[in-house]
Amino acid sequence: MTVTTLTPNQVQTYLAEIFPQFDATITHIDRDGATLELPTNERHLRPGGTVSGPTLMALADAAMYVAILGNLGKVALAVTTNLNINFYRKPLPGRLRAEARILKMGARLAVGDVLIYSEGLDDSVAHVTLTYSIPPNSEATD
Repeated sequence: MTVTTLTPNQVQTYLAEIFPQFDATITHIDRDGATLELPTNERHLRPGGTVSGPTLMALADAAMYVAILGNLGKVALAVTTNLNINFYRKPLPGRLRAEARILKMGARLAVGDVLIYSEGLDDSVAHVTLTYSIPPNSEATD
């Protein structure tokens, strides 16, 4: 399969087409991983004023998908088959940063992990491991 290297702007535009609810910004993408940032607001908070777990999970899932796109090009049908999250500390309202890294990219499965950071905290607030199923004979589109 021939893969076209995609820029963050190209992937951002592609995601706006296939995943319009995506509201994070892609700041980095390469074959090893991707970095996304998400400015949180009231809709991302749970009672007690902390960023909700589902927000962290969605950000991690999106970061891993973007990292896979960095390897395969535009493959819309790569899907999550497993997501495991460990919450380390309470994320603060504000900007979140997700750093995804590809651990294994196979013909049918991709495995990676994501560290999530909260603006104002030095250490990560969550660690996520994910597995994605890659469609058989997937051909990236330009």
